[in-house]
Amino acid sequence: MECDDNDKTPRVPLSVSCIPFSSSFPSSRFLPSPPITGFQGPCAACRFLRRRCNEGCILAPYFPPNEPFRFINAHKVFGASNIVKTLQELPQSNRADAVSSMVYEANARIRDPVYGCAGTISQLQKQLNDLQAELAMAQAELSIMQCQQLQQNANASFFLDRFNLDYY
Repeated sequence: MECDDNDKTPRVPLSVSCIPFSSSFPSSRFLPSPPITGFQGPCAACRFLRRRCNEGCILAPYFPPNEPFRFINAHKVFGASNIVKTLQELPQSNRADAVSSMVYEANARIRDPVYGCAGTISQLQKQLNDLQAELAMAQAELSIMQCQQLQQNANASFFLDRFNLDYY
């Protein structure tokens, strides 16, 4: 805490966490988007950057005002100018996917600054390999049990056939 010499009220350093409280970051493609009914006010990007947002804002369709953390995290990692440049270079049909990828990568970078998405991918690949090995072990155990069951059935039928022949 800092104190100003003239003012004796303590000041708490402002630290804003831009990561939402949930551990998962849903993709915007799966969230319902509000219907577009003309201009709805400044987008999250323009609001954060304190710029005037007009109807031709390239960021407005991808950073709605009700999802500010999407832009804040992407801005922290990539920077607003790089996001705008990337969107300008892409055809309109690919922009939504590009923003979704940038937001996902930014959220991953904020969670894991060293590895980002690569860390998540590596962790998931390890989990997949572990589960495949576990599945192979279970299949092998099942095969052994089936062979044992067949052997027991063969032995039982052999003794029953022998018993039935001896009985007559």
